[in-house]
Amino acid sequence: MTAGVGGSDPTTELAKLTSSRDQATPIQPQEYHIRLQKVRELLRAQNIDALYLDATTSLRYFTGLSCYPSERLHGALITTSNELIYLCPQFEAEKIRAGLVLPGELACWEEHEDPTALVARTALQLSTKAKVTLALDHQTPFFTASRLLNASARLTIVNGEALIACCRRVKSAAELALLTQAKAMTLRVQQATARILHTGIDTRTVQAFIDQAHRACGMDGASTFKIVLFGAPTAYPHGVPYPQQLQDNDMVLIDTGGTLHGYHSDITRSYVFGEPSARQREIWELEHAAQQAAFNAAQLGAPCSAPDAAARAVITAAGLGPDYQTPGLPHRTGHGVGMDVHEHPYIVRGNDLALATGMCFSIEPMICSYGEFGVRLEDHAYLTADGPHWFTEPSRSLDQPL
Repeated sequence: MTAGVGGSDPTTELAKLTSSRDQATPIQPQEYHIRLQKVRELLRAQNIDALYLDATTSLRYFTGLSCYPSERLHGALITTSNELIYLCPQFEAEKIRAGLVLPGELACWEEHEDPTALVARTALQLSTKAKVTLALDHQTPFFTASRLLNASARLTIVNGEALIACCRRVKSAAELALLTQAKAMTLRVQQATARILHTGIDTRTVQAFIDQAHRACGMDGASTFKIVLFGAPTAYPHGVPYPQQLQDNDMVLIDTGGTLHGYHSDITRSYVFGEPSARQREIWELEHAAQQAAFNAAQLGAPCSAPDAAARAVITAAGLGPDYQTPGLPHRTGHGVGMDVHEHPYIVRGNDLALATGMCFSIEPMICSYGEFGVRLEDHAYLTADGPHWFTEPSRSLDQPL
């Protein structure tokens, strides 16, 4: 049996897990002020008058306010003249005030009113210019964005994705600390999960345990996702719509994560329940080599495409692929991570953005062979002045994967 796999049960493993939430420090108000200063500098440099943030993670990133997205508009306007204006339904005003981290004016709308008209009117009232340019959070719902596009001849709407990404893709020391703690907690969950496996266990039982384990470790709540696959379904990167029962010598793939004060973990482990076949060992070791090659290529100043190219070269040299063909690597090698589990920068062919200090991203060049099995090893890296570093140590070997 693979080391660290099997031999225990959920009750025993949950009893071992303790919360480390008190070791994590949430983002403090001073950091939100720094973020606002940076985005305002970017707005001024691009001659944009204000940025509208909908009820997305970017609203929480810049202001600390967390709102549940719905058909009722909640958001904020960040202006170059230093105003911070929150927008919400009138009946939610007291709730929003109670949740504010940074002070600001509230602009409210009643149930029968058009909230996008309020956004436009508020933005226009802040300037005497003949034309006012408003950048939109790229995650703003279409029904809001489309109305803003036609709200006023004085108002020009532009996509705010690039300037938001410019702020969010480089992590501060406080963010790195939260990400480090979150990933350490999920690695403990991965290790505990491996120990509860036994012949016949159902993927749904494992998923339920993963939720309980993340809570026990002190995450914000249950897992934000939990992909559990056995045997041939391990070849499907995002899982299959049916449960499976574990059989001896199956490949196991578990991809899971949670949030800690809003920051995501995301770790995948692949290993064999039982004795690996020669084919399983061959593909696992190839995946391990591809992951290391991608990490080695993640150097300051290199394009974001470089780790993807390096991983793909290893896989193609072994006769798999090429490109996105299977058996081989059918998707990008990685994605940025922070307050969204997938965010900028994306580690993918064609992304020529230079890797820079403070960037964080997954390295997960999965090898898929449909009808056979798949192997994904996913850990995340961050860049400092002396190059890439792992948040969590990768799997050492197929015999000691955890």
